[in-house]
Amino acid sequence: MNAMQREAVLYLDGPCLVLAGAGSGKTRVITQKIAYLLRECGYQARQVVALTFTNKAAREMSERVKQLVDARMARGLTVSTFHSLGLRFLREEAALAGLKSTFSILDANDGLAIIQELLATTDKGRLRAVQQNISLWKNALMDADAAERSAASASQAEAAKVYRSYSATLAAYQAVDFDDLIRLPAMLLETNEEVRRRWQARVHYLLVDEYQDTNVCQYRLVQALTGARAMFTAVGDDDQAIYAWRGATVENLANLTTDYPALKIIKLEQNYRSVQRILTAANQVISHNPNIFGKKLWSDLGAGEPIQLTPMDNEEAEAESIAMRLSAARFERRAEWRDFAVLYRSNHQARILEQALRTLHIPYIISGGQSFFDKPEIRDILSYIRLVANDHDDPAFIRAATTPRRGIGQGTLQALGEFAGEQGLSLFEAVFEIGAAGRLQSRQLEPLQTFGAFIQRLQARAGRRNGAISLAPAQGSLAVDRPQGAGQDVGVDDARSDSAGAILDDLLAAIQYERYLYDTLEERPAQNRWQNVLELTGWLKRKAEESDLTLLELAQHVALVTMLERGEEDDPDAVKLSTLHASKGLEYPHVFLAGVEEGLLPHLGREDEDSDPDKASEILATRIQEERRLMYVGITRAQRSLHLSWCRKRRRAREDVVREPSRFIQEMGLSQPGIREDAQTAAMSPKERLGMLKNLLQRE
Repeated sequence: MNAMQREAVLYLDGPCLVLAGAGSGKTRVITQKIAYLLRECGYQARQVVALTFTNKAAREMSERVKQLVDARMARGLTVSTFHSLGLRFLREEAALAGLKSTFSILDANDGLAIIQELLATTDKGRLRAVQQNISLWKNALMDADAAERSAASASQAEAAKVYRSYSATLAAYQAVDFDDLIRLPAMLLETNEEVRRRWQARVHYLLVDEYQDTNVCQYRLVQALTGARAMFTAVGDDDQAIYAWRGATVENLANLTTDYPALKIIKLEQNYRSVQRILTAANQVISHNPNIFGKKLWSDLGAGEPIQLTPMDNEEAEAESIAMRLSAARFERRAEWRDFAVLYRSNHQARILEQALRTLHIPYIISGGQSFFDKPEIRDILSYIRLVANDHDDPAFIRAATTPRRGIGQGTLQALGEFAGEQGLSLFEAVFEIGAAGRLQSRQLEPLQTFGAFIQRLQARAGRRNGAISLAPAQGSLAVDRPQGAGQDVGVDDARSDSAGAILDDLLAAIQYERYLYDTLEERPAQNRWQNVLELTGWLKRKAEESDLTLLELAQHVALVTMLERGEEDDPDAVKLSTLHASKGLEYPHVFLAGVEEGLLPHLGREDEDSDPDKASEILATRIQEERRLMYVGITRAQRSLHLSWCRKRRRAREDVVREPSRFIQEMGLSQPGIREDAQTAAMSPKERLGMLKNLLQRE
């Protein structure tokens, strides 16, 4: 460790803020400090908690700590995300938080479905805007009353009303969403002294990674856990605060200095990643932002080669140029494909870059793209399989019971959820009890019981005959809402084979999912989604046949599918395409930064038409500062070489829009000798570029 890293590790006299610049070894500081606490300072592992934002970062920290201390010494150590700690807290304190022990967790898609039901609209932009408003209010520890008071526009006022109904629905379902995993623990710690004392007695030392990404809720959670003792180390970088749009507030770093007057501030400025020219450009860009603490990165890795800047005529030429330069650089540097990354501000830029890379047969992977298992049609089908395997899975029940529509509305589900909460039952169990309680009208009860009987028959065929809940015989088909004259329902024939494949086929036929897609979507998206469903069920049936699995055994494998998919971190030899947001925390020897233009980077966005015009300039200034930090993140991903490009024209909505180079290019110091504008490729005619392309292919 260098002198400043060592100081950060050894400091234990009170609260400590480590300002860790990009590539300055912050993970090393955190893991070495954990080892120091356990080995030298007498702390027991169960008294130390380290919090970060991603499972990947938590795994990396845990693995590093295991290399530094004896396995027995590390037993009981908590290294987790904020959300994982919040979940553990709520499981222990469920009753005090007003939840049953088997409360459900709704993900963003589940929450969006509830909001859609409440708003009765299919406008995705409006739905996501309301969802984001609710998330921001929760992250700021604001309830529906506070949200209504703070609403600054008509759209926010509408969102605040939905927030109230959304909260009531979650309470009825005995469910929490992602934001509640931190909000509810923070609120309970602040309002219940006994709970606060209990948890403060357990957390003797707290370490927080990426502190600049915390929101108000997370800051208050840290304060409540550490109490007056304030034994914590926060590690962060105000220059990499790029998540304001999801509630993170860089002011949390500044607030530490006022809330903790004895705060020790230690700066890590030596960069172990990049050559000095790259760091100089990054320092010059970020110097145009208001300075909170003052920090300047430096490196002893040498000056490095000049930063390349290439203006292009349009995005096709830009993508083609990047692909050619990348292929040439790999050949000339004798590098691997994985040594290169192409970064961009917005997801829509990826399509044309992909085309150019495919033309040159360059392997690539896209970071931050939608997982196959996150697609709505895949989640729909998996919800049925999850429910058959575990009828206490309330989110699966809600999704399966309402997709496709079958006459089970929000009011019915809310009444069912309230009854289930009162009786301590799962939603599925409550289906068979609520009729006797007289809480639903017969028109509401009938579709619930039909659905419950359908799931029971699937459970029986899947091997859960003894565990099935008894219910009076129901009709042998599953009623699904559809246009009149759409044909007869397909029943699930109990006499057929109990193989997983046969049950899956009958399931799809019974719910008429293909018809549902074509009834609710245009032909092309409906066809694409149905093909995805067939791909999923084909994979499941092959897996069941190859491994001789029943549907219940298959369901246990399905639970691991997304973990396995996202856990395949074997670093394939491929170029990484990534948004700037998704690239944070990563590094590559050679980086191409595309679309460095005004209106794209910085991306200026659009305000609500009914927002306060007096605040427009202030909002714009704040946004530019965040976009500048995003540029800083992009620059500092590069280790050895950095190539920037911008387009004089870019096609938008079937017309060419004239573009200007980003202000950030000038701020980097375009006139400096370390940055040069490369007009060679930009000036090439299409014919010349084609010739260069052929030469590259021949060399490969």
